[in-house]
Amino acid sequence: MSQHAHLPLDRGAQTREAHKVTLIGAVIDLIVGLLKLVTGLLVGSAALVADGIHSFSDLVTDGFVVAATHYGRQEPDSNHPYGHGRIETLATLMLGSVLIFVAGGIAWASLMRLIGGEPFVAPGAWAIGVAVVALVAKEWIFRYTLRVARRVKSRLLEANAWHSRSDALSTVVVLVSLVAAQFGAGWVDALAAIVVGIMVGQVGWRLMWESSRELIDTALPEAERTRMQALAESVPGVESVHDLRTRSLGSQNVLDLHIVVAPRLTVSEAHEIGNAVSRRLREAFTDLAEVTFHIDPEDDAGETEHSLRPGLPLRQDVETMLDDAWHACPAWQQRVAVDLHYLADRIDISVYVGVLPPQQSLDGAARDLRESSLSLPWVGRLRVWQGPGKG
Repeated sequence: MSQHAHLPLDRGAQTREAHKVTLIGAVIDLIVGLLKLVTGLLVGSAALVADGIHSFSDLVTDGFVVAATHYGRQEPDSNHPYGHGRIETLATLMLGSVLIFVAGGIAWASLMRLIGGEPFVAPGAWAIGVAVVALVAKEWIFRYTLRVARRVKSRLLEANAWHSRSDALSTVVVLVSLVAAQFGAGWVDALAAIVVGIMVGQVGWRLMWESSRELIDTALPEAERTRMQALAESVPGVESVHDLRTRSLGSQNVLDLHIVVAPRLTVSEAHEIGNAVSRRLREAFTDLAEVTFHIDPEDDAGETEHSLRPGLPLRQDVETMLDDAWHACPAWQQRVAVDLHYLADRIDISVYVGVLPPQQSLDGAARDLRESSLSLPWVGRLRVWQGPGKG
């Protein structure tokens, strides 16, 4: 049997918090971009103008993040039964690509300036002050966004935080450039920019790599899976756990596992054991959005999946074949209930009878049934009970 359990998360609150920090960042990007652009034009600093345009480009990614977090954290629907988390994953992948593109642009432009020996104009204290203010503002929004990203567990928001850090690093380059140009050493700017470009590119590559792993359903770290299995096996009634599989969907994780229980438990008891496992896992691992468990009456780890093997007959066919084989047996004629247990590629049968003839015992009735079922190779253990049965 299988069961699905969804973790109740306050996605609305998380989305609102993600939108809030992104919109604050957008306002800062707008103000900082205008300051850089206007100042750069006034003092004739091409580096400051370029950095202002870079800040304006952040507005585009901010809007991108708001849209992706809005749609990525919507509840599952009929067309997306596992939710929309992969929208965030795809957006993170694209944002990582943007970071690599920005890094390449910074490094290439600086290399060309270094090779070309482009002259640098002394910008003055006003331009240096603007660069310092911009640097402080971008570093603050980076730290704020990263803190929120980790709290709401959003890789996309984390990627946007690092995008803000890339802008801050480019402002560092501009600041170095402005100070160096003030003292006649403009080549320092180009050299520093190349180093910053490499650093930003590494961040973009890391985000792309992690998002790509998620898109191909890479499992959670082994240590975390080991803890999940140990916790599941500690629940009373669980004999073992196997085929534990995990994957990520945006900021949430999905788990499915097979739970081995005693072979003759009732369906409802086995199912409740599975519910207990699911509850404990969700309490201990709050990132779990969904837990799917499959109840096994015996440990079949490593064996061919049951649906790929020849099947055993189901109850309707079983009772028809037993009626043909046992129609002359008093125990079968007096049956009030029949239990079937599918174990070890056989069907164990328990027959519950009313009143047997005085000359026949329960053991004798079981022998008669056994002798009459020799033509049925799927019959396993046979028992005859006197009473109303269990079902």
